[in-house]
Amino acid sequence: MNKKIYNNNINIKNKKASFKYFLLENFTAGIQLTGTEIKSLREGKANIVDAYCIFINNELFVKNMHISEYKFGTHYNHEPKRDRKLLLTKRELKRIANKTTEKGLTIVPVRVFINEKGLAKIEISIAKGKKLYDKRETLKKKDIKKEIERGRNI
Repeated sequence: MNKKIYNNNINIKNKKASFKYFLLENFTAGIQLTGTEIKSLREGKANIVDAYCIFINNELFVKNMHISEYKFGTHYNHEPKRDRKLLLTKRELKRIANKTTEKGLTIVPVRVFINEKGLAKIEISIAKGKKLYDKRETLKKKDIKKEIERGRNI
């Protein structure tokens, strides 16, 4: 059998998500992509910092996820910020929909990666927004952790 070995080191993270939100529950979903989108994603040319998820007709879509145009693409190239459908089971979709009806909860993409089978996956999280004082607390913890690391390295 001929098995293709995929480049699995694609790991695009949304670093602002853990700073802006309390991440409550994680889900892994597939992404419905076109040919040029997956090629561009395998090159690591994607950005999910401003992305968010929304329900449209009982289906979950990721909005504002930027995948750069494929450099060798022709007139079949994709639109960089189009809405992309997320592939989840009906049970997971119901669970997410029920959770997000609560006040103050939203769905945030945390990271995009390519699994061992070569499929593009997105990790989404049900999140609750942090207040300003929570963000300050996060920064303090981060600074303390850096100071401890510096002390160990001396």
